[in-house]
Amino acid sequence: MKSSHRDRALKLALIAIMAATLEGGKLALSFLPNVEIVTLLCAVYGYVFGICGIIATYVFVGIETLIWGANTWVITYLIHWGCVAFVFMLFGKFKIQNRLIATATAVLLTVAFGVLSSLVDTGLLTGFFNDFWKRFAIIYARGFVFYITQIICNLLLFLIVFKPLVKRIDTIMPDRFKSVNLSK
Repeated sequence: MKSSHRDRALKLALIAIMAATLEGGKLALSFLPNVEIVTLLCAVYGYVFGICGIIATYVFVGIETLIWGANTWVITYLIHWGCVAFVFMLFGKFKIQNRLIATATAVLLTVAFGVLSSLVDTGLLTGFFNDFWKRFAIIYARGFVFYITQIICNLLLFLIVFKPLVKRIDTIMPDRFKSVNLSK
């Protein structure tokens, strides 16, 4: 097998492993409402592996859809998790390593998740008719406790784990698999 074919196969295997750890991490914590590791892993994979991290994120969303079926949350997941991986891919590209910037960004993205999911649910489940914002406020307020839990979870995870995890993966992973281009 030529080296380029082997590298491509290894890159695809890496994407599969990232998607599997996203799914495994989500399922392992699923008994705790909105305590999650998906945001952290999407961010780490985007930061270290670039486009492959984004691809793994979308494979994860596909797996989730196969397990749980399609509903409004699929749209939210496609937008949100892809955005998390993309933003942190940019952080990796520009070598932004400040723990507080990464944490603040993760917290903002987590807040945006609550708003986005409420917007999608309001628009798709109740329609874009009169009193849209009133209905949005009710749907958002319904999930507020869950959003707060998710925000605190990501605040702590990113403050404590993000930078060491990125550093560890960076030291053990060969350079040719970081921020990779699948066409090479």
